[in-house]
Amino acid sequence: MICVFIQLRCHPGRTYEVADAIYDREFASELFSTSGDWDLIMKVYIPDDEDVGRFVNERLRDIPHVERSLTTMTFRAF
Repeated sequence: MICVFIQLRCHPGRTYEVADAIYDREFASELFSTSGDWDLIMKVYIPDDEDVGRFVNERLRDIPHVERSLTTMTFRAF
């Protein structure tokens, strides 16, 4: 499994709607609201044989009110 962190910027006032939609899709291991440039951050485990870019595009980009995403790949947990 590949662990990635995905941050999302939502349209103003729509963060909770986006969070509910992500929760309903049941793919995020953890989901948090954040302060600063991004509204949400989630931890996602993606199967080794699945393309990360495709995963993000197919599972997240069609959620209404998602303005932008930033995906951070991980290599090793200490």
